[in-house]
Amino acid sequence: MMDLETLEPILPQLILMIAALVVPAVGMWKGKAAAWFSLIIVIGAMAVTGYMMYDGYVGSFLDMYTFNEFTGLMTMVFLIVLLLVTIISFTGSETIKRRGEYFALLMGATVGMMFVAGSTNLIMMFIGIELTSISSYALVAFRKNDPKSAEAAVKYLIIGGLSTAMSLYGISLLYGLAGSVELNAVAEYLASGSFSWAYIVAVITIIAGFGFKVAIVPFHFWAPDVYEGASTPVTTFLAVGSKKMGFIVFFKIFLLMFIFAEILGNSLPEMQWIFAILAAVTMTVGNIIAISQNNIKRMLAYSSIAQAGYILIVLAVGTPYALEGGLFHMITHVFMKGGAFIVVAALCARGLGENISDYKGLAKRAPLVAFAMMIFLFSLAGIPPLAGFSSKFVLFSSAVTDDGMWIWLVAVAVINSAISLYYYARVVKAMYVDKGAASDRVRIPISFAVAMAICAIATVAIGLYPVPILELCESAVKAFPFI
Repeated sequence: MMDLETLEPILPQLILMIAALVVPAVGMWKGKAAAWFSLIIVIGAMAVTGYMMYDGYVGSFLDMYTFNEFTGLMTMVFLIVLLLVTIISFTGSETIKRRGEYFALLMGATVGMMFVAGSTNLIMMFIGIELTSISSYALVAFRKNDPKSAEAAVKYLIIGGLSTAMSLYGISLLYGLAGSVELNAVAEYLASGSFSWAYIVAVITIIAGFGFKVAIVPFHFWAPDVYEGASTPVTTFLAVGSKKMGFIVFFKIFLLMFIFAEILGNSLPEMQWIFAILAAVTMTVGNIIAISQNNIKRMLAYSSIAQAGYILIVLAVGTPYALEGGLFHMITHVFMKGGAFIVVAALCARGLGENISDYKGLAKRAPLVAFAMMIFLFSLAGIPPLAGFSSKFVLFSSAVTDDGMWIWLVAVAVINSAISLYYYARVVKAMYVDKGAASDRVRIPISFAVAMAICAIATVAIGLYPVPILELCESAVKAFPFI
């Protein structure tokens, strides 16, 4: 029987798992009991995680999961995402019924992400991914009477199943080649650069399988349809939560590979060029297609694809500084992209449509909401002094290496940021310049206002003073090779 000391590294997960079993019963009560219960649980899990990080706790669970600075930071990021989605789920027709099940699924998906953050072998990583994926399929389909939601869920399930099959096949090959499921052993084998047919197939299937999870080109086509069809709180959760989990998988397999390659004195330029090309193509395709979108959720979906391209720079450069920039951008992305989706959700809750044309004249009807949306969009475009500028600066500057190999990738990223400003400015123009058909005031629910305020304050504060977040990212990077 496990004692408390053995379970201590997964204490935040235990809190959510127990709550996920209880919250359906709580949801049978009238009112918003399930929502309040979930909110208290999430805050409690955040407090426990924060204390473990502050105390410098390091521990291992069954030699499959390690809690350290890296795990703690990513766990906190996932809990912040869960907190924001829980807050905006207080209001909305999709969660009026079966509230308990809805919050249980959110907690279950978050637990999977948290296990991936600290996983030290492929089995634990796969279990965490599937826990998140299966919960997400149900969340996308939660609005049973909405044809778009049903269509999105079917597409997501089919693509997710294909992704799982490919990634599992790659994992099985890696196990056969490396003779171990431990990430360090797998990364060390990959660093050898044997380039046998099995090695090549394993790498391709791993990149393709998890490429679906983070929606990188050419594995991105599911994202716009799923983001549009799902309820906006669920879309927020997928866009700023589950994609981070996918990048952690990439980091733990391929960045560790580069670290071991450096230790062994090997060079893997072929692998770096693969990720560099994927990064350039992903950010370019995402931004160019976003220009033609009239539905704001689809526009933000293609924007998320472009943001994935930026984060792929980490895998092309493969240095600790690049990882620090990637983690920093992932954190700022939670607030700026999460904030944008929260604005969309708030306006949908008040009957506004999802087309950009529906936002005409919003600055007069809801000035604070329009101002918050402008902050989020300009931050996504990388306009100073907002958080997106700070994180992009660190991320892009990491590619400016001594040998100048990735200067072209920096140029592509900067040009794409300029392209993105065009379609973000379209929304701002609609809100502040164009005249809308309606002139009545739009009053958003208090829960959305709270979540929006959290994101807006964080976006501005991190942009003006990024030092504390950068220090957390630096500590996480130092702990990363010792997972």
